[in-house]
Amino acid sequence: MSRSYYSRSVGNFLEDQPAAILGALAQSHPFSLDEAQKHAWLKQIEILQKELCKFLHGHIFFEFRIPRMGKRIDNVFIFQGIIFVIEFKVGGTEYPKYAIDQVVDYATDLKYFHAESFNRTIVPMLICTDAAVGHNDFEKYDDEVYRPLRGNSKQISSLIQAVCGDNSVSTIDPLLWEDSRYKPTPTIIEAAQVLYRGHSVSEITRSDSGAENLNRTAEDLNQIIDQTKRNKTKSICFITGVPGAGKTLAGLNIANERHRFQEDEHAVFLSGNGPLVEVLQEALARNDVENRNSKKKDALREAKAFIQNIHHFRDDALDNQSPPLEKVAIFDEAQRAWTLEQTSSFMKEKKGRPDFCMSEPEFLISVMDRHRDWAVIVCLIGGGQEINTGEAGLPEWFSALQKAYSHWDVYYSNRIADAEYTRGESMTTMTNGLNCQIIDSLHLAISIRVSAGDKM
Repeated sequence: MSRSYYSRSVGNFLEDQPAAILGALAQSHPFSLDEAQKHAWLKQIEILQKELCKFLHGHIFFEFRIPRMGKRIDNVFIFQGIIFVIEFKVGGTEYPKYAIDQVVDYATDLKYFHAESFNRTIVPMLICTDAAVGHNDFEKYDDEVYRPLRGNSKQISSLIQAVCGDNSVSTIDPLLWEDSRYKPTPTIIEAAQVLYRGHSVSEITRSDSGAENLNRTAEDLNQIIDQTKRNKTKSICFITGVPGAGKTLAGLNIANERHRFQEDEHAVFLSGNGPLVEVLQEALARNDVENRNSKKKDALREAKAFIQNIHHFRDDALDNQSPPLEKVAIFDEAQRAWTLEQTSSFMKEKKGRPDFCMSEPEFLISVMDRHRDWAVIVCLIGGGQEINTGEAGLPEWFSALQKAYSHWDVYYSNRIADAEYTRGESMTTMTNGLNCQIIDSLHLAISIRVSAGDKM
């Protein structure tokens, strides 16, 4: 599956009929196509076919999705080794600040989260089609991202020519670039490591017994990860706990601790709870701003290096068959992963994959199993919660392991056999044929309070 709705060399783009291009865009669009979007696309096509006719060796993308970020760029144009990020405001008569910030954000996300864009010159361009002529200073930051350029529908060609005249860079293979995997840069990862700077997980809780409980869980998880890495095997750990015991905190702590870029080790905390992800990212970014006087945007981007929406992770893995960057993946509320029926229906209706036949747990394990050496999955399992329609619960994870991944080592506490986790299924049946080990500390038995206030 392509990351863009439409990808063509400029030569081919100029030959394609607007109606055919619109059809390709509409076919890739997962939602109903309203008239406003249709009009915007047709206007973009019309303008770009006029403005790009001097750049036959370039390559144009419509609706390019930035890996893991959940954002789509109106157009990306690659020419002479330079990446132009183009945001259209069709009918726009001014250059509003929010739109300038939007295109800069797209450009910076490419720089810091898209592997093939890291060492490249990136030019954010805001095109407000009916605005007055935009006046620009052609300057770039130290990271080779230009200050945002502004222009109307008749300025695109001149802006591109002005930038290309000031740069001499190596060419880009547009197909390899499009397929490039998600990869936060080393500086982003190193910055993310200090979000809990100077604080161990035990210092965050106000409960001595809770701190001891979390410490033991963290120590045992780290031992499992170290052993898995040393032996070049694969392991999955299930962490259960009473309400308020700190499962999310334990998962975040592991995600933060196991960001070891120099050791080719990366970790990510994944949650399907979009509001929670945004709250965590915001809280950590504010903490970073206060402690390091960072810019808010930079701090928020750093937080996104290890706290992400699981749906963005999944979609990126659908597009790219390579192993993910991360060797350690923490899945929050893992009992809410979807059944085979729910996942297959979603993939057919929303992703255009009628033959998809895996439950969400099986697919997520398969993604981490792409690593040839080692990988660790940590599943945070909430108990005593209502399971909604389409949610698989804990048994589906074990079923997926039995079906195709019995070579994975499985770790859990003896409390996982409680009916609130197993949904009445027998642990003997669930674990048959698997290499399982019981570790008591993987159950958090003590409710805690944390200083920042916690939903865990």
